[in-house]
Parts: sequence; structure tokens; C-alpha cells
Amino acid sequence: MPGVFQLSPDQIVREAEIAHGLGVPAVLLFGIPNAKDEAASGAYSRNGIVQQTSRQLKKEFPDLLVITDVCLCEYMNHGHCGIVEKNKGGRVANDRTLKLLARTAVSHAEAGADIVAPSDMMDGRVAAIREALDDAGLEDTPILSYAAKYASAYYGPFREAAESAPQFGDRRAYQMDAGNALEALREVAMDIGEGADMVMVKPALPCLDILQRVKNEFGYPTAAYSVSGEFSMIKAAAAKGWLDERQATLEALQAMRRAGADFIVTYAAGDAARWLKEG
Repeated sequence: MPGVFQLSPDQIVREAEIAHGLGVPAVLLFGIPNAKDEAASGAYSRNGIVQQTSRQLKKEFPDLLVITDVCLCEYMNHGHCGIVEKNKGGRVANDRTLKLLARTAVSHAEAGADIVAPSDMMDGRVAAIREALDDAGLEDTPILSYAAKYASAYYGPFREAAESAPQFGDRRAYQMDAGNALEALREVAMDIGEGADMVMVKPALPCLDILQRVKNEFGYPTAAYSVSGEFSMIKAAAAKGWLDERQATLEALQAMRRAGADFIVTYAAGDAARWLKEG
């Protein structure tokens, strides 16, 4: 990904200081552990990379909103978002995975995360996380659910950067088919019913119609995730001289806002904030 790197906690603190100074109100943390295993143990370790970073960011910048991605793919040695049952043909065990996701969310909140954001697309994970947070005395921690997350080719650059591509098969069994709009509405309704405080549509530009339908149907705080492929395409085209990077980026972000996004997750946040300051 052009200009996007894996960062240590101290490097993230410096990057966050720059972004926050430009007016970026929040960061979304993804963790890449030194070692991966079949239990994703790095995801819920008290001294995991996300937990360490959350504590440091909240200490240095109390006003910065820290959101943490709750998933297991970056911590699993096979790259899938849940526990894999090898004796069942490599099937992802949905219900067994929920316990690990809930444990991860609690560990993030205990480390200072302001919002936890489950991105795994396991059925029932919002309810499991809500119950676990409440039981841990963290009932005020909001959940931003990746409610409408499609199995998209636009995630490619992120998977390379985060070393999280599946080692076998793909994620179409638990992420949504790109041609299915009604499933997105059902997934959002289910997550809201389970206790989600905010919902997300991912990817953004190929799903502006979904974004608008979700906002119109539910009226919930709705996020758009402008994913790695969207970011990288503009960067690559700008490097070739085919597009004006600033104008193309701001036009794309404006389209997401126009479609109904209350807030946007984007790798271009720092650039966009600077450009907006410049007028």
C-alpha cells in the first residue's frame, strides 16, 4: 500500500500526534503479532500489540478516539477470521469463535479502547461481545459493527500489508456476496438487534447504494470504510499522472458522505484533513 506501513506502538503515537493535530478525531487499530497460532492468542493477550498501543495512545492523547478492530485473521496462522475445524474440511466454527472474539473485545476495552469494532462477520458476534462487555463492567463501551461487509477484491492491498490473506480457501462463507443487497439489510438489522451502537458498510465506493439504503432504512450512526484497494487505486493512478490525487480523493470521500455516511474510515485521513485545512 503506497505510504502505508506496519508501525510499532511508539511510531503509532507519533503518527497519531500528527494526524490529531490536523484534525483527525479517531484512529482504528489493527494488530500484527510477532507470532501467530491456531488459537489467535495474540488477539486477546493483555500485552498484545493492540492492547499496548491503546494504553499508550490514551495516555498521550486522552481526547483521541481509539477504535480497535476485533477480528482474529491477523492472529491466526491460517489467516481465517475464526477457529478452523480441520476434521470438517476446514470449516470455520462460528459458535466456538464467538468466545474468542468476545474475549478480544473485552481485552481491548480494558486497555482503554473507546470503541470496539468487530469485523469478522461471524453470526451472533455482536450479542456475544455485548454480553461479555457488560459482564466485565464495560457496559458503556460502544460497538461499531462491520455489519455489511462484502467479500471484496478491494481488500487485496490490506491483506498483503497486514499479512492476513487466508492460507487456503477464501472468506466467502462468512463475508457477503457482492451481488446481494438484501442480505446487507438483514445483517444490519440483526446486528442492531444484538446491540450494535453503530454500523459500517465495507467497501465504500462499490457499495454506495448499500450505504444509502442502510442509512435510510435504519437511521443509525453509519460508517463507510474506504478500503485499501480504493486508496491504492487513486494513489497508483495519480503516480501515473492519470488523476489529480487531491481532487479524486476528496470527490470519493464526498460521495460517501452524500450517500449517508456519518463518518468515514480512510487511509487518506491525514491527507484529506490537511487538504481541507488548506481550503
